[in-house]
Amino acid sequence: MTRSLRLTIAVATAAVAALALSACSAGGSSNGDGTVTDGKLTIATGQPAYSPWVEDNKPQSGKGFESAVAYAVAKEMGYSKSDVVWKRSTFDSAIAPGPKDWDLNVQQFSIDAKRKKAVDMSSAYYTTTQAVVTTEKSKAVDHTTIDELKKDAIGVATGSTSIASVKSVLGVTPQVFNSNDDAVLALKSGQIDAIVTDLPTAFYMAAAQLDDGTVSAQFPADGKGDQFGFVLPKDSELTSKVDKALAALDEDGTLKDLQTKWLSSETNTPVLK
Repeated sequence: MTRSLRLTIAVATAAVAALALSACSAGGSSNGDGTVTDGKLTIATGQPAYSPWVEDNKPQSGKGFESAVAYAVAKEMGYSKSDVVWKRSTFDSAIAPGPKDWDLNVQQFSIDAKRKKAVDMSSAYYTTTQAVVTTEKSKAVDHTTIDELKKDAIGVATGSTSIASVKSVLGVTPQVFNSNDDAVLALKSGQIDAIVTDLPTAFYMAAAQLDDGTVSAQFPADGKGDQFGFVLPKDSELTSKVDKALAALDEDGTLKDLQTKWLSSETNTPVLK
């Protein structure tokens, strides 16, 4: 074999190997079913994962909205509960470019065009609604109807979609603060009776920023909030399958039922009427 022929073969072999590695890294897997572990669906979430998205930081339990949705999607894709493997990841690493050691990641990722340049994102499994945050000592704590809540002093953060929601649903003009943190301080001091913000932020405020905080009610869905989707490795073979599963779960009412159960009934957060 001539030196030039050996060089040509070596270059060709290296190119094929690089191409195979690139394909594996981009989609996260070289298995026949497109998963990182053949026959298993590996799903990642945050550490810790919080209620009501995951109950008791145990995604494997199927309790909590995102845990329940993940198992419903897996079932629709043909995976049994025992075929689902859970991993943990940070939020930032999940949406960063590069290979992943999981197939799906679920931790309230808003669907965003910039993120889609680095990773795949599924269609939406949830669109956020507005919610009411208050404290146990506030007069607004038991106000779960529009007529009751419109009599309260409502605070919102400047620039938020909550301003328009309060005006359109309650028919009142809220007090506007420079930030959610400023609104929380106003609620603590009794300057306002309640805060209106998106539901995920509301749960965080009640749990982390207020000693006696509670999410007392949520606004009717208007389809205008942030949409949450699964994150997948870039160019994953599973993206279209997840979208198909979510479409089926939306059509048969499963997603709506899970939303009602875990984001309303289990959290005692009724929809305003």
